[in-house]
Amino acid sequence: MIEKKHSRKGIYLLPNLLTTAGLFAGFYSIVAAMHAKFEFAAIAIFIAIVIDGLDGRVARLTNTASDFGAEYDSLSDMVCFGLAPALVIYEWSLIHMTELGWAKLGWIAAFFFTATAALRLARFNTQPEGEDKRFFKGLASPAAAALLAGSVWVGADMGIPGAVLALPAFALTLTAGALMVSNIRYYSFKDIDMRHRVPFIAILAIVLAFMFASIDPPKVILGGFIVYALSGPVLGLRSILHRKTAGTAATDPADD
Repeated sequence: MIEKKHSRKGIYLLPNLLTTAGLFAGFYSIVAAMHAKFEFAAIAIFIAIVIDGLDGRVARLTNTASDFGAEYDSLSDMVCFGLAPALVIYEWSLIHMTELGWAKLGWIAAFFFTATAALRLARFNTQPEGEDKRFFKGLASPAAAALLAGSVWVGADMGIPGAVLALPAFALTLTAGALMVSNIRYYSFKDIDMRHRVPFIAILAIVLAFMFASIDPPKVILGGFIVYALSGPVLGLRSILHRKTAGTAATDPADD
């Protein structure tokens, strides 16, 4: 009698361990916000962003990418970049919309951000294979989360009460959510290959960036993500104007 050998299925440890660490950071962010530790809550979201940038690259570099890992990463992103930033900014500022007479608008804005993050992730997971990987369609959820978390971090670091910034926080939350589900293109940085050699000046630029960020991390990091969030609309508008100019030049009759 011939015994049949059954292959034992498992999961790759290293990339999924990183994903779990990111999920823990997102969960801790929510818990910290519930205890009014808003600076820790914001920093935890940025830690989750760093880990999210590592787990996929580690999986590809070590040839341990899997469908399970991709699904697990997406579920972790929903917690870290959809639910956590919405609850953090709600507990810090949006909850004070009640003092302005608009009690429901605070949690409605927080839910809008969470829902658009879910839609953004679903659209990303189902995009066709032929899509240009160099660009995202809509603002990526980690970048949108960074806008909210960075604002909370700057406010907490400067000692500004969230109640004072309830209306700006409301507008920022809605804007970040809308950018996630927009068709605006953003550079994805996915064409950067970490395995290839780079010029010496590139390493020097990275060192200078770290030095600059160390001057005032909350403001510098938030400023960087604000610039990135604005880059999509600005480049999109520039492209539209360029096409209109080219079309006008093509239709103008030649000078006699």
